[in-house]
Amino acid sequence: MNFEIKDPGLAAEGRRRIEWADQDMPVLNLLRKRFEKEKPFAGKRLSACLHVTAETANLVRTLKAGGADVCLVASNPLSTQDDVAAALVKEYGIAVHAVRGEDKDMYYRHIRTAIEVKPHVTMDDGADLVSTIHFDYPDQAKEILGSMEETTTGVIRLRAMAADKSLRIPVIAVNDAKTKNLFDNRYGTGQSTVDGIIRATDILLAGKTVVVAGYGWCGRGFAARCKGMGSHVIVTEVDPIKAIEAAMDGFPVMPMAEAAKIGDLFCTLTGDIHVLRREHFEVMKDRAILANSGHFNVEIDLDGLKKMAKETRTGVRRNVDEFVLPNGRCLRVLAEGRLINLAAAEGHPASVMDMSFSTQAMCSEWVVKNAGKLETRVYDVPAEIEDWVSRLKLESMGVRIDELTEEQKEYLSSWKIGT
Repeated sequence: MNFEIKDPGLAAEGRRRIEWADQDMPVLNLLRKRFEKEKPFAGKRLSACLHVTAETANLVRTLKAGGADVCLVASNPLSTQDDVAAALVKEYGIAVHAVRGEDKDMYYRHIRTAIEVKPHVTMDDGADLVSTIHFDYPDQAKEILGSMEETTTGVIRLRAMAADKSLRIPVIAVNDAKTKNLFDNRYGTGQSTVDGIIRATDILLAGKTVVVAGYGWCGRGFAARCKGMGSHVIVTEVDPIKAIEAAMDGFPVMPMAEAAKIGDLFCTLTGDIHVLRREHFEVMKDRAILANSGHFNVEIDLDGLKKMAKETRTGVRRNVDEFVLPNGRCLRVLAEGRLINLAAAEGHPASVMDMSFSTQAMCSEWVVKNAGKLETRVYDVPAEIEDWVSRLKLESMGVRIDELTEEQKEYLSSWKIGT
């Protein structure tokens, strides 16, 4: 088996981490048992460009149980858990090409490796795998039955490809599933972003002014967590609907140019480029903290900040670099501007990834079952998959809900009964 990892000797610790996460992923466990019996991916090669974490390990174990020949590569240079990568290779026999801290050349070499196995199905966090196929391996696109995308950033890229009529592969926007954005993005990103910031800085959030850039599901979650811990939260937005929602949720909303002057901690969660840039750096407080929880490290203009700085102090603390400006003020950037919740912490809790990865696995099965029938466009997650995952998650939580009576079903399907 071909693989590239940091140290096979880390496998035992990685297995312990994977098994710990697996205990909190009951829906995925049920799915794995069914896949073992039915083998929906028998004879299929599946390449996944995902964050290599304990939760992801349980997803790829489930895919392998279903008969898939899996190749896993990292979707971010700083999100790989090296012990998990080692365990997947040595304990579970899965081909992994991922090393924490890998440079850009290694990162894309690994992606090319995942493409060169000629997958039938692909999975992405950020659309780097699919975009590389389109740029460098366009002839392979016709062999791919479909792809799953699990990030806001990736879905934005893929919808842009579809609008540009460049997309050659059917794609399922797993990120847009209700079981994903309502829970994974809001509660998972909200908690894990706070976790990463605290681990990197040991900051006390109570009493601090926290500026949240973007009030999508991830921004909502992070803002709520910070407010709950006693922070004064400010929201910046470009979308008027989201701005109204933030204001009605009780948060001051203002342009970044104003927020930059008063924030103690800034976190970008937008999926866009240069949300924090030179004119903001120029007015920020001394020792302001800058973090990003978007998928790519483009939301903070690091090149612009480096050009402004008279001195750069790297590694003043693990995952903290300082940029000293000409007037002596110091700005602190966390995790090289990469996604803070995975670079400085462990990512989302397993219980919330249980829903997202179960949806991911079932969408992969749906793609295989519908081979040859799908158009080259971005699809929503089928409603029956959302319903199945939600009901099993409720059952695992010991939560029961009502069912419609026959009378109620008839009423909801009829137009004849009025006032």
